[in-house]
Amino acid sequence: MENVLLNPNTAKSIDQHVQKVLHDLDNPEPPLDLSDVRELLKLDRAYYSSADHDVLDEVIHRLKVAGRQNIKRPTILKDVIKKKGLNALWLPDRKRILIDSDVPRMKQRWGEAHEIGHSIIPWHEWLSHGDQKRTLSHTCEHKVEAEANYAAGRLLFLQDRFIEEVRSGHTCFAGIRELARSYDNSITSTLCRAMEALETPAFGLGSVHPQEEPQQGTEPVKYYLRSASFADEFPSITAMEIFQILGDFCFRKRGPIGTQEVLIKDTNGNDHIFLIECFYNHYDALTLGVFQRVHSVSVSVGNN
Repeated sequence: MENVLLNPNTAKSIDQHVQKVLHDLDNPEPPLDLSDVRELLKLDRAYYSSADHDVLDEVIHRLKVAGRQNIKRPTILKDVIKKKGLNALWLPDRKRILIDSDVPRMKQRWGEAHEIGHSIIPWHEWLSHGDQKRTLSHTCEHKVEAEANYAAGRLLFLQDRFIEEVRSGHTCFAGIRELARSYDNSITSTLCRAMEALETPAFGLGSVHPQEEPQQGTEPVKYYLRSASFADEFPSITAMEIFQILGDFCFRKRGPIGTQEVLIKDTNGNDHIFLIECFYNHYDALTLGVFQRVHSVSVSVGNN
């Protein structure tokens, strides 16, 4: 899955809504406390268990008050949660965010911020998974989710504050991990936001370990992240090409598993040197590649 680069006007509009939230919270220091955001926006949070059908049924039952359904066909939520493997869900009619209690804390935090993103984007107000009358095409749904992800990232990483920190020297994997701790977010989400922030060509990858075979029926690469300049200058470079490069130097089992400078060609066929770092956390191999310099070829001229 590739990260979606939003239209600049759309991103600007979403930023304005995020900025209002942060301004009303007196521009907090990291990490952002999402309970403060919920209180400001008058949002409720509840938990369900995707692994415990009884708990999920009880949550759905509570969506009925005084015998009246607060959303159309609340039981459809169960089907949606199971089918799409959702970690969180926003119920506009109830101003409630449902979080899957079975997923790790960091995923809960991101899922909650994502649903808050839906709630503050005005043109997402009509969205409701409980209403079958409204359906989205796959392309449209992908765009809507990308917009909510952008809002979540700009909220959790406090907009330009994170951008300034990334650009001031955190363009290495150690820097990404430091920022993840500072903002209390996952390394993966921090890597995603770094791609949005960097002006230099850069890319990120989430994959299986380069020396392991993926499980049957799954792809080796889970997501492919690109900065805007990398997408513009290196549009033909695929996730699998990068993944195959990792296999040449990533051999350690866990933690930092490999670092190397590699050559990558731009659209004009010119070679550019990127520093690639790869870190394996036992679940995913996380890769960061950042442009270093243009590769110059020395030509020696012999004497006749």
